[in-house]
Amino acid sequence: MFTANTTLMLVATFLPVLGALVLLFVPKGQRRIFEIGSLITMIASLLLSLPFWFGYDRASDAVQWAGAWTWIPALGVKFSVGMDGISLLLWLLTTFIGPIAVACSFKSIEERHKEYYIWMLVLQTAMLGVFITQDMFLFYLFWEVMLVPMYFLIGIWGGPQKLYAAIKLFLYTLAGSVLMLVAILAIYFLQHKVTGAYDFSLASFQAMAPVIAQQSKTYQHLMALAFFIGFAIKVPMFPFHTWLPDAHVQAPTAGSVILAAILLKMGTYGFVRFLLPILPTATKELLPWFIALALIGIIYGALVAMIQKDMKKLVAYSSVSHLGLCMLGLFALNPYGIKGGLFQMINHGISTSGLFLAVGIVYERRHTRMIADFGGLSKTMPVYATIFMIMTMSSIGLPLLNGFIGEGVILMGSFQAFPWAAVVATLGIILGAAYMLWMFQRVMFGPITAVNEKMDDLSLREVLYFAPLVAAAFWIGLYPKPVMDVMDAPVRKLVEQVTPGFHAAEALAAKQAAAAKLGMQGMAAPAHHEAAPAGHEAAAEGHAAHEAPAHETPAHGGGH
Repeated sequence: MFTANTTLMLVATFLPVLGALVLLFVPKGQRRIFEIGSLITMIASLLLSLPFWFGYDRASDAVQWAGAWTWIPALGVKFSVGMDGISLLLWLLTTFIGPIAVACSFKSIEERHKEYYIWMLVLQTAMLGVFITQDMFLFYLFWEVMLVPMYFLIGIWGGPQKLYAAIKLFLYTLAGSVLMLVAILAIYFLQHKVTGAYDFSLASFQAMAPVIAQQSKTYQHLMALAFFIGFAIKVPMFPFHTWLPDAHVQAPTAGSVILAAILLKMGTYGFVRFLLPILPTATKELLPWFIALALIGIIYGALVAMIQKDMKKLVAYSSVSHLGLCMLGLFALNPYGIKGGLFQMINHGISTSGLFLAVGIVYERRHTRMIADFGGLSKTMPVYATIFMIMTMSSIGLPLLNGFIGEGVILMGSFQAFPWAAVVATLGIILGAAYMLWMFQRVMFGPITAVNEKMDDLSLREVLYFAPLVAAAFWIGLYPKPVMDVMDAPVRKLVEQVTPGFHAAEALAAKQAAAAKLGMQGMAAPAHHEAAPAGHEAAAEGHAAHEAPAHETPAHGGGH
């Protein structure tokens, strides 16, 4: 049975595709109806999603607003939905980005408006569906459906090499999806062999972790690598990243925004939701390789970004570097690292969306993205320059903005797990500041040409779709606690799934540290209390030992 809240969640998720069905009956020539209709639909979906932010029980690690309906009983498939704190944040990010992506398309899309906005709405529902599903079959269905609208958005409304980029995106993602499907089916049939039942539910797959750990190492490693490659292509991690720059450069501005903000997060979400809890033993055994690829991605992405002449390609390669940092945090397998990785996924969606929108603004006016074609824009476009600066500093990780918190927590977690890797990752952050500041300086300052002097500053519509991103960057940077609170319990649960007893060991270490501290104080005590009776000392020590647990380090590992 579905509760009222579950029904509301489904309405918010499927409202965009319902809007697309309505637009199918509108004549092709009604451009304004497609623009306003799709924008209103996206805003309505966003408004319907907001109550879930306020209604989420932050103390619980359970799936909330859960509902299930038997769909294909012979295969054990259910239409099962629900969200925990991790999926809630990404679901809300998706509804947040949707109206912005539609609003930025009003001037840049000049043909086939009906098809464009219908595909945008279908894509929105497919992305939202990925984050609410609690059934592996249903997850795979949404995962694959999501690829089709993006293929057409790039292949029809993209740049000069749009077909090449669209086909490359499709083939890479499809290859990863097939490997992931093989792993899902292998675990599905292993589950039937052990339990005698067919069940595609996510909970049953995660419950198979102890059984999978008893299989041969070859089996475990093959399953882990199948999941890893499927998700690594979507992230994308080095060396599976080569589709990304082409897709970003050829995609329309809204396509780049959605690709950076949401689609890339599907890969990181897959690691958190499937690989880590289902195959923790194999993940730990392969961890050195995964960490090495994350570090290579951080440094390689930054170095390649530094030599780019195209602003959009520079921002695309920056995503390779930044998401490598997110993966490093997730692979730390401790509360700080995982929280930092998840937190930075949200931050990347905000800052990189703003950067792609900023690049799209100048491209609409000049039809070029080459850094060398600009200069001195701050003189003629001061509002644009201010917003571009905020998004640039957000991407760099300037204090008071969202990127700073995420990078800091990732480095804390990775330093606890592997200090040497944290040091290498810091180099990538420094390089990131270098290439972003270099681009900003070249575009915004210096001499200005006659053609750039004629460029108009931001219109009201453009300011309005930038405003939520700027507000979010400052809000998260100044007060990250609400976001951290939402992911706290699910991260605690995930760490316990990957490393059983982690929090008990952490609590024991805190008790031992407190006891050692009391012992040192006791050694110094006689110098000040020599006349105290022995019985009084014993009572005082007993009282201190009784009080010590009240001052333990929180078991959840902090992160606030």
